[in-house]
Amino acid sequence: MDKVGRKWTFLTNHGHVFLAVDSRSDALMKDIAKAVGITERATQMILADLVEDGYVEVTRVGRRNYYKVNASMHFRHPNEATKEVGALLDIFNEEMIES
Repeated sequence: MDKVGRKWTFLTNHGHVFLAVDSRSDALMKDIAKAVGITERATQMILADLVEDGYVEVTRVGRRNYYKVNASMHFRHPNEATKEVGALLDIFNEEMIES
């Protein structure tokens, strides 16, 4: 099988948005979209999913949204469902501290 041109990543766009929100709770939608490399519309849809399922909370202050991740939620896939998503955040937060 020829893999030239095939690109994939271990984390989905949902995972990338989740990490972006965790790293900057006051980020604008356009900043999250740019950081992840997706459109603002895709970012809105992903954030709506994360909020609906309890992974992210949104607080509106004036005209701004502030986001807070819920690190105690569990991964959705049955193979990882016993683990909290905070473990993923720890991996990336540790990386930022060491940089």
